[in-house]
Amino acid sequence: MLCCAVTSDELSIVFYPKEEDYPGAIQLCLECQKAASTFKHYSCISELNSKLQDTLEQIEEQLDVALSKICKNFDINHYTKVQQAYRLLGKTQTAMDQLHMHFTQAIHNTVFQVVLGYVELCAGNTDTKFQKLQYKDLCTHITSDSYIPCLADLCKALWEVMLSYYRTMQWHENHDQDEAAVVSSDGNNVIGTEENCFDRNYVKKKLEHGLSRIWQDVQLKVKTYLLGTDLSNFKYDDFIFVLDVISRLMQVGEEFCGSKSEVLQESIRKQSVNYFKTYHRTRLEELRMFLENETWELCPVKSSFNILQLHEFKFMEQSRSPSVSPSKQPASAISATVTLFEQYCNGGNPFEIQADSKDDETEDVLASNGYESDEQEKSAYQEYDSDSDVPEELKRDYVDEQTGDAPIKSVSRETLRSRKRSDYNLNKVNAPILTNTTLNVIRLVGKYMQMMNILKPIAFDVIHFMSQLFDYYLYAVYTFFGRNDTFESTGLGLSSSRLRTTLNRIQESLIDLEVSADPSGTLTAAEERKEKVPSPHLSHLVVLTSGNLLYGLAERVVATESLVFLAEQFEFLQPHLDAVMPAAKKPFLQQFYSQYQLPVNYVNQFIGLLLLKPLIMNKCCFSWLM
Repeated sequence: MLCCAVTSDELSIVFYPKEEDYPGAIQLCLECQKAASTFKHYSCISELNSKLQDTLEQIEEQLDVALSKICKNFDINHYTKVQQAYRLLGKTQTAMDQLHMHFTQAIHNTVFQVVLGYVELCAGNTDTKFQKLQYKDLCTHITSDSYIPCLADLCKALWEVMLSYYRTMQWHENHDQDEAAVVSSDGNNVIGTEENCFDRNYVKKKLEHGLSRIWQDVQLKVKTYLLGTDLSNFKYDDFIFVLDVISRLMQVGEEFCGSKSEVLQESIRKQSVNYFKTYHRTRLEELRMFLENETWELCPVKSSFNILQLHEFKFMEQSRSPSVSPSKQPASAISATVTLFEQYCNGGNPFEIQADSKDDETEDVLASNGYESDEQEKSAYQEYDSDSDVPEELKRDYVDEQTGDAPIKSVSRETLRSRKRSDYNLNKVNAPILTNTTLNVIRLVGKYMQMMNILKPIAFDVIHFMSQLFDYYLYAVYTFFGRNDTFESTGLGLSSSRLRTTLNRIQESLIDLEVSADPSGTLTAAEERKEKVPSPHLSHLVVLTSGNLLYGLAERVVATESLVFLAEQFEFLQPHLDAVMPAAKKPFLQQFYSQYQLPVNYVNQFIGLLLLKPLIMNKCCFSWLM
């Protein structure tokens, strides 16, 4: 009778795990073993007891598989059953050791499967050779087009693993509080309480130590992926998105275990410096092209123009929000009180970063046809249509001169409108004076600062490149409008030693004088030339030698004033640059600001003096000035 009962129970045990009632299956198995031990002197019971032990081991194996499922999709009910089962087995500590092994394996399997999926998708075949590759080698097969979506999916998958670990810790904290409350109300079983307390302390320490270990594994996997592809030729927006994702991942790491993510910072720093050198070189070439095609005419911006109105500087005004990409968040923003783990604990993913959509934003910086607004333009045109201030003789079709000969056509209304429009523009004394090239340089500065805001470790490199943008603009303005070969004795023809020193520095460090490379030159010299850009040439549309055109007076004024405006913007940005500059590199920033202020004034004075002599000596111009 007992044999039949035990055998029936044994059959029931097999079905418990299928329903994930692991505690029930183990409890029943233990009860059967206890009953069987009473009649172990019977040979049939002894054999049955052996089978029960095998069954218990099978349940433990299934329990281990159930434990591994926690790593990717934590379910509180599922985990509660698993923990109850391990407690019945008296293997709480063993379960925690196994859990950490599963998390480590889950990280490896997750990243491998995500990358493998993209590699096979891009390869366009089902060749199994990729499955045999090491993860490091697999990352090198990611194409440029799939790099960003793969990175995003990689971080999303790793987030799920870390979130599961976070929720696991939460479960144990809540469970420990509940047990402590029960013990305080009933302290009869002192031995059992001490044993449970020991297990709880072991689990707590194991989980706390596991935080840094889990995060280190995540960092190493993402680092391998980051360095597996050359990002130097990525588009700016694409590279910024990569920085956004990594910046968000580092934020996750800091909240997860308080890590500063040195591994990630170093890997993204290498990629950023490599990318930025290529990007900056291209931007310098574009700046040269802009300068060589610049006609130095006034760019019609509104009198209320401010660089913070440009798209590139929006990140300095936007508040910090988890739904906003880190590149748009100001460096001085106060961190949110709600962590990412708290916000996304029950759903969502912090790596669903919103793409930068410029279509949703509008810039209102340019004046319409020279007017601040459409209403002003309409009002001005209505004023043009009024003939109240036009002399009567000019309203006639013909005007009789004293000789009575050669009737002269009256001044057209369009001419009058043109004159009034010019008068209106001249009255806009508050509008900043800048050119299209000046605006382009300012936009570049905004992009450079955006990159610094995301990745502060490369702030020094970026600020150094920003200073080169200003230096090249300064050098161009001087060579276009301030250089006079007849006065030159040193190659720059300057009376100011401070300005001569500054321009010599720029020429030596930044300007490629287009001297043919020496075949016997060293590789270092060739590399240095790659870091330089040719000297710009003034557009043939700008005439500086004609007295009728006042020797380019208008162009010279716009050029010098635009240089002053650009210097003012750098001065405005100094506090922001100082905030992200590493402490050890701050003297460089101070040196840059001390170097540029006086040379700008010297350039303006020198160009003015250089222009004054031909203007005074020219009789026609002198009469005009009088």
